[in-house]
Amino acid sequence: SRLTLLRSVLFCLMFLQYGSNDVKSLRALVNPEVSRIRNIGIMAHIDAGKTTTTERMLYYAGYTRALGDVDDGDTVTDFMAQERERGITIQSAAVTFDWKSHRINLIDTPGHVDFTLEVERALRVLDGAVAVFDASAGVEQRSTTSPFCFTFLLHLSFCIESIRQKLKANPVLLQIPVGSGKNFTGVVDLLTSQKLMWKMKSMRDDGRVFEVKALDRSDDPDLLQVVSDARTALIEQVADLDDEFAELLLTDFSENFDAIPSNKLQEAVRRVTLARKGVPVLCGSSLRNKGVQPLLDAIPAYLPAPNERHHDVVRWYKDDLCALAFKVLHDKQRGPLVFLRIYSGTLKPQMALHNINRNSTERMSRLLVPFADQHVEIPSMTAGNIALTVGLKQTVTGDTIVSSKASAAAAARRAQNDSEAGKRSRECASVILSGVEVPDPVFFCTIEPPSMSKQADLESVLNCLQREDPSLKVRVDPDSGQTILCGMGELHIEIIHDRIRREHGIETHLGPLQVAYRETILHEASASDTLDRTVGERRHVVTVELAVRPVDVASVGGSCELAFTEELEGQLSAEMKEAVENGVHSSFLQGPLLGYPLQSVSTLMQRVTIEPGTSPAMVSACVSRCMLKALRLAGGQVLEPVMLLEVTVGDDHLSSVLGDLAQRRGTVRDIQSRHDNKVLLATVPLAEMMGYSTVLRTLTSGNATFSLELDTYEAMNPQEQNTLLKRLSGLL
Repeated sequence: SRLTLLRSVLFCLMFLQYGSNDVKSLRALVNPEVSRIRNIGIMAHIDAGKTTTTERMLYYAGYTRALGDVDDGDTVTDFMAQERERGITIQSAAVTFDWKSHRINLIDTPGHVDFTLEVERALRVLDGAVAVFDASAGVEQRSTTSPFCFTFLLHLSFCIESIRQKLKANPVLLQIPVGSGKNFTGVVDLLTSQKLMWKMKSMRDDGRVFEVKALDRSDDPDLLQVVSDARTALIEQVADLDDEFAELLLTDFSENFDAIPSNKLQEAVRRVTLARKGVPVLCGSSLRNKGVQPLLDAIPAYLPAPNERHHDVVRWYKDDLCALAFKVLHDKQRGPLVFLRIYSGTLKPQMALHNINRNSTERMSRLLVPFADQHVEIPSMTAGNIALTVGLKQTVTGDTIVSSKASAAAAARRAQNDSEAGKRSRECASVILSGVEVPDPVFFCTIEPPSMSKQADLESVLNCLQREDPSLKVRVDPDSGQTILCGMGELHIEIIHDRIRREHGIETHLGPLQVAYRETILHEASASDTLDRTVGERRHVVTVELAVRPVDVASVGGSCELAFTEELEGQLSAEMKEAVENGVHSSFLQGPLLGYPLQSVSTLMQRVTIEPGTSPAMVSACVSRCMLKALRLAGGQVLEPVMLLEVTVGDDHLSSVLGDLAQRRGTVRDIQSRHDNKVLLATVPLAEMMGYSTVLRTLTSGNATFSLELDTYEAMNPQEQNTLLKRLSGLL
């Protein structure tokens, strides 16, 4: 037909233009064996090179035609308009590609502290990670490792020591760089004693072609000596960490370490990595297109396949479907898109899926392979993979998805049998996959639509955004009726505001940004209360006695606790116990001073007397009223979030930065040297950090960087607390 002929001509033209290295089609992907799947993440501090490394991986694997650049705003994984404008990753993006007969499901994660949840929920479903460290900065604040991880870096000695000291990890060096800085030309593989050299002819060289040759006597003597010493150190280190390799070393190669086959050494390094005894370290420069192909080779070589993680749910569900929803996106055409990590069974379009967390069943319409913002429909997906589903309208982040109630019940029976047989240390084994712990927001502000006619549209948009981003909280102020937007930082709220305007066309107005303080109590206190009320012909009578006391004020978690006396524990029915818990927890949400949530308060229920016919709602109301009495008697205290601040600045501007911090009630913890710069570590109240990026840029003429992370909640001094109370009461 003419259409077939036209397609053939177009294919020939594409082949002539791009040659045999044309872009691979995701439609050619099939379900590989689970042993050939790798679910990994790229993690690092902000601006360390995560997205650049991801772009190189996709290019060398043949899935993109050009090398994307963060500065040019044309990367695959940073596809949001806000990401391309700011040059940062805001939301994690999943891409699927093949490399040398292995399937790699890769997630590029954000580095900014405001989007920590994106990293946390990605880590929940990954089997391993590549930690990318900035060549000049080493391990920075917030850098982390996953259970199975290796690192990719430059400037060897500084980064190795930084990994050892700050991460308390055991780096296993697998490569030695040839040259450094602008003179970095390649690496030497210590396992094979081969030299991999990138001979760039121009700045536009894509680094696809590199030379591999064995080291010989004609090479630089200094390099040969460094490699010899490093390989010997590697062999000794691996022998200390792996008994099987140590035995092989002593029995067969005790007289000549150089004779050890590279495959035996590689197998030992893999065992060390999977046992979490060491972290393999590779060298390279993604920006200069050097060292990424060996990094791709290392992913299947050292990181675990899904079947090597030994998840209990795989054994309990057997061949039945079990998956975890770890991310939700909203598409204007398709509706909600739910990312699932499949732990067991097979997922197919048009399947009816049961959500254990919501106790609901809904039908999935389509199944897709994720590739950033471009997705390809496929007929099925097996265990170990990451899938993108269409049609799940009730599912949210953290939900466990199974094929049916019956399969969940069967898995629960197997889990219980395991528990009774003593195979598990916990009293009760759960067949529900653990979700992600959502951090509490630290900033909030009011948000208003341009007119009342847009109020319903704004509420709908905010509901969608909350489902996408669980760290975003929306509530309505009971006094003013205003909608309150709560987020993890200034940038977080700014991005949400921008998305509402661009993606949904609503020009909203934000009120001034305010800090999310907490409240606690100063002393122990007891209270009792009786509720006696007749509603219609029904009389409700309940009496409550309880005690509250402060616990561990200086902590980030600082959760409130509820306990019952042993006598009361046995007296209350499950329904009434739930009513008491609801009454206490509702009191935790609003402190007695300013209405901020309570933190670090322990409540002991001492007596609950309930007359027959009393409703649970009346019990909750009496408990809440009694709690308020006790909290007021205990005396209130405002807690403010205190941030851990890291500023990298030159010597000539250090004094200006220190002077500014002193005015912000900052406390300097340490000043370190990092090459030609100083690294200032300090703690500063969050309320004093409003607009700090602009001030720092002015003080240092733009020659400084900083990062913030929530450190703890601390009690405000009496003077600051009184000022805050007056300001929020409208007296100033």
